[in-house]
Amino acid sequence: MDILEALKADYQNFPKAQTYSLYAPDVYFKDPMTQFRGCDRYQKMIRFIDTWFRDPRLELHEIQRTGKHIRTDWTLYWTTPLPWNPHIQISGWSELKLNENDLIISHIDYWHCSRLDVLKQHFPGQA
Repeated sequence: MDILEALKADYQNFPKAQTYSLYAPDVYFKDPMTQFRGCDRYQKMIRFIDTWFRDPRLELHEIQRTGKHIRTDWTLYWTTPLPWNPHIQISGWSELKLNENDLIISHIDYWHCSRLDVLKQHFPGQA
């Protein structure tokens, strides 16, 4: 399967049935909240989202490949398990770098909002 088609399927199925074989074992991941190295850590992060957030969904708006670089534009949605069930959304983009075997060696996420903006969405009247 083509890597773009596999990534499209991963977005559609998120956070279930992710294709971790697309990632190099020592993949570098970074987003506004964390950074680490390792596909095993990446899997744990996805499991955390699946376990602790309600109805997580990742909507893919665009995907494009230029050589060994892939950019995806997306919106992440979930409901935080607090008594008032706040619905959260973060829009952003990912920049993926591929090695010579077309494995993802770097996955960096960028948000169109600040971490404070995300926190504010958790409190009524603050978003």
